[in-house]
Amino acid sequence: MEIPESPPANSSTTTALADLVEDPLSNPYSSLNSHCHELSILQDLACRGSWRTILDKVARARSLSLLNKPHEHLIYLTFNLLALIKLRRFSDAHQELQNLDDDLDSKQYLLESYPQQYPNQHPGSMVPFALRWLQAHLPLTLGNRQLSLDRLYSLLHFIRDKKLKPVSRAIDERDNRGVSDSNVSQEIWKKREGLVINTIISYHLSQKEFKVCLDLLRAEIGEKEDPVLVSKLGCVQMQYGDLEGAKMSFDAVEKMAAGRESGDVSFKNLVSRNKAMIYLVGKDYVSAVREYEECIERDGSDVVAINNKALCLMYLRDLSDSIKVLESALERIPTMALNETLVVNLCSMYELAYVNHADVKKTLSNWIARVAPDDFDTSCTRI
Repeated sequence: MEIPESPPANSSTTTALADLVEDPLSNPYSSLNSHCHELSILQDLACRGSWRTILDKVARARSLSLLNKPHEHLIYLTFNLLALIKLRRFSDAHQELQNLDDDLDSKQYLLESYPQQYPNQHPGSMVPFALRWLQAHLPLTLGNRQLSLDRLYSLLHFIRDKKLKPVSRAIDERDNRGVSDSNVSQEIWKKREGLVINTIISYHLSQKEFKVCLDLLRAEIGEKEDPVLVSKLGCVQMQYGDLEGAKMSFDAVEKMAAGRESGDVSFKNLVSRNKAMIYLVGKDYVSAVREYEECIERDGSDVVAINNKALCLMYLRDLSDSIKVLESALERIPTMALNETLVVNLCSMYELAYVNHADVKKTLSNWIARVAPDDFDTSCTRI
């Protein structure tokens, strides 16, 4: 989030450093709570999926007038919006968003518009990036897909403009702290760019607009050789029915492995999952299982490999082992493995394997109720 921050000293170097750090949360020289009331608590609750508690915290802070500055109201509004959307209360989220001007770049959201509250503060927006993303995403949940896409493309242009912002010349080239903060800022904007691009691609994929997805991915790959993007290109090509093109993309990813460190587990697993996908298309489930097992040996928390290995075992009519794979994952790494897709697959296997599958699913449902985050869709156990 782009949360305003007061510079520790009034000097040209400090001001330039502040210009470089687009997201003050990346600043190691101050605490989260110095930016906003109980911000560390809200962040911790969000990481644990305690969305109802967040709603209570926001309501309490507002009723007791604990938020003193404009940027604090925006931060709490962002957490409130996120919690409402996670809990699928989309109409309430829409009502909450009505309190904002549609133009998040208007003067009322600029720090320099409040000189009394932010003395000696460098100019800029106080709008958290998460709020910009939520404003773009919310219309889709209410059925207005085109408005969401328009806002997402606008947000993508906004991010790229930030990425291209020239580094301030006020920083001495020998000032390592300045260079470090600049690098952190650029990395943050790269991650945000990836988030928005992936969101746009998922929107187009949901409507089977494969050509748009391919064009987006190829444009991104043309700028940077990213194995993750090339793998996504291969996956879209497979959905499009271009198996030869997908194989070429996956082969390109594997060739990139030559320039990687031997200990890069995430990259090795990406290559293995790509190979397994080709085997799956060819219904060679035994070879696919072998690839997924190698992924799990390297990283026991690779949930994609775990889920797909179980599905391959099911296709091989080994229901007993497929159920064990998923149950073991839920027991070992519940916070990572507990997602609706995996649970739906497990419940389907229960129905195929057990006569008393209703009782088994009820036991699973009771366990999920105790450990799942607030936004988990419990209806997935009632398939």
